[in-house]
Order: sequence, then structure tokens, then C-alpha cells
Amino acid sequence: MKHVYIDCTEFGHSVLTPEVLSTLPDLEIYTGDPDPETLDRLMSGAVGVINGRTQMDAAFLARYPTLRSIVFLGTGASTYIDTAAAEKLGIQVRTVRNYGDRTIAEHAFALIMAGARAIAAMDRDIRSGRWTMPVGVELAGKRLGVVGTGGIGSELIRLAHGFGMEVIAWNRSGVPDHLPCRSVPLDDLLKTAHVVSLHLALTDATRHLMNAEKLAMLRSDAILVNVARGAVIDEPALIDVLENGRIAHAALDVFEQEPLPKDHPLTRLENVTLTAHSAYKTREAMARLLSTGFTLLRDDLKALSDR
Repeated sequence: MKHVYIDCTEFGHSVLTPEVLSTLPDLEIYTGDPDPETLDRLMSGAVGVINGRTQMDAAFLARYPTLRSIVFLGTGASTYIDTAAAEKLGIQVRTVRNYGDRTIAEHAFALIMAGARAIAAMDRDIRSGRWTMPVGVELAGKRLGVVGTGGIGSELIRLAHGFGMEVIAWNRSGVPDHLPCRSVPLDDLLKTAHVVSLHLALTDATRHLMNAEKLAMLRSDAILVNVARGAVIDEPALIDVLENGRIAHAALDVFEQEPLPKDHPLTRLENVTLTAHSAYKTREAMARLLSTGFTLLRDDLKALSDR
């Protein structure tokens, strides 16, 4: 049964070990973004496909009647694949979860540190010939509010607890008892936390959850961190509170528009730290992502061959 990886990145290819490759020894791997002709060649006759970021709408899927399994390398398959059309066509769509929990939590904590100590601002100033010494915040004993206690939020809770922070948390389905934190209502978390870190999936219920009303609840010295999805925050409302000094800092890895335009209002604010949706990007996380993705496709192909 033909199986292909249609859009491996150079970075992904660099972490493919012989052990991982041996999971699918006959896998055809294309590195880069295939042009339409190449993509058609790769897909034609394929039973299983690994997809990193290639768009697959209903019309595209219908062109390949042999296709039975797609492994999407990440959690947001519906952004790239018409999953409803795939189901109708009898195509199983797999996703890879939890591969980056620790990596993303570490990035979130790095953003907390950057916001507390004005790291990016001092770096900008020194490069511009200005020697500034802003007053920082010691995090030990400060209250961290974690919004969303899935894999990433749970990892951050453990990190922050080990760092000496008091951790409170809110989760729509309840906070697990085993985590070293205290469960509180969302509004109480927003009103009392020195740092608020967002770890929510983007759904209709969470889109613009952090709207003007919620942002107004934050302490004036609060640091807001987002490594989830940009649309969890109402960006114009956030820009307003930042411009008017109603919170101390925002440290953001995700945005409603990506890449963030160079003239975006967030880029002009000094009390903001920006990173390029890169919280997930370490060699360790990529290795876990590919290893799990290859295993999922191998298992699907075996199940198909056993029928």
C-alpha cells in the first residue's frame, strides 16, 4: 500500500532518526511544499498520507479514491483538512496530541520571565545605544493564574510551582486534583493573579474569551501570557488596555493574523513581548511529533491490511 509524507520541512527532516524511519521503511518522503503537479503525483494511489500543513478540501480529497488514512502532524487538522468530507469518503483523519506540552510550557514560562524582567525591552534599548535599567518583578511567591489545565497548562503549573510561585487555575471541565494548584472561578483568577497564562483550545466558546470586560478585571500590575491561539484574546481590547497602562505587560506567541504585520499596533508598544508562534518548536518536540505520527500511520496501514 502506497504511503507518503507530502510536505516534510527541512527542520523535520533533520530530526528523522533511523529508528523513526524504520517505523515506515517504505514511506516516500517529499521535503518542502509540493507544487500542484508534484502533489498530485504523491497523492495518486496513496492509501496513507502524513500531512504537515497542506490544504485538503472536499474536492481535493475526492480526487484520490484509494486514500484511507491521513495523519495530520498537530492538533488543528480541521484548519487544513475538510474532516467532514473525509469522514463521508471513509478517510480516517488522525491527529498528534501532547507532543509539545513540555516545550510549549517552557516557552510560556520564558515569556513570564521576559515580562517580569523586561528582557526584550532592555535588549532593544542596548542595541539602540540606550542603557536602561527597568525595575523588575521577583516571581517567587507571586500568584500565577493558569487558564486551561490540559497538557500544556498542567506542565506550566508544575514548572511554576517548582519555581516558588503560588498557582491558581481554572478549567472549563474542572481542574485535576493531582496538580499543585488551587482551583478558583475564572473571574477570581483574573482579578487576583499577578500573571495570567492562557492555555485554551480555540472554540466558539473561547473565541475572544479575553474581551474588554475580562481584560478590565486584570490587576494593573498583571502580566498576560498567550501561547494558545490569538483569537482567544480580543486584540483591539488588549491594545487599548496596554496603551492606557491598565495592565503591566503582555507576552504573546500567537496572534489573530499571522505572520504579524510589521506595522501592527502591538509592534509599537514597549510593554509587549512578541514571539513568532514558535512555542512548539524544539528538536525534542518535533522528534516526538514525527515518531507518534509515523506510528499512527503504521498502525492504520496494518489495520487496513488485516481486513
